[in-house]
Amino acid sequence: MEISDVISVEDVVLDLRPESKTRLLKALAAHAAWRTGCPAAEISSVLAAREKLGSTGLGQGVAIAHAKVRGLQRPYGAFARLAAPCPFEAIDDRDVDLVVLLLLPEASPQEHLNVLAKIARRLRDVEVPARLRQADDAATAYRLLTAQPPLKSSAAA
Repeated sequence: MEISDVISVEDVVLDLRPESKTRLLKALAAHAAWRTGCPAAEISSVLAAREKLGSTGLGQGVAIAHAKVRGLQRPYGAFARLAAPCPFEAIDDRDVDLVVLLLLPEASPQEHLNVLAKIARRLRDVEVPARLRQADDAATAYRLLTAQPPLKSSAAA
């Protein structure tokens, strides 16, 4: 399963302006609810419960908020670039400005879990977040996030 199998260009949100981590997660949950048909309150609840286990902020301004959702039929993902960094309790205490949302069905096979690892690897490449921060539109951000094979330093965004 590839990143492009769970995130579509319609699920790229640029310049989101949340005032807090809670509001950020609620905004992402509302978008996901609209796209998946699952209740926003359920999505918000499972995301909040997952964050209580430990922040999904990876560091370097990046977070991958993820959780399993009852009733979800297939994996769903979204990407948000924030207009300004938001406190997120990341492992490096740095505010986040790039957030991937990944929702998985409750009984996810290993194949679904592998996409989480692919997203994390993609965002650990310092060039990818830097380019995502500069992307002019959702289509460009989508291409950067889902590029196969990974970007080369000489490739144009």
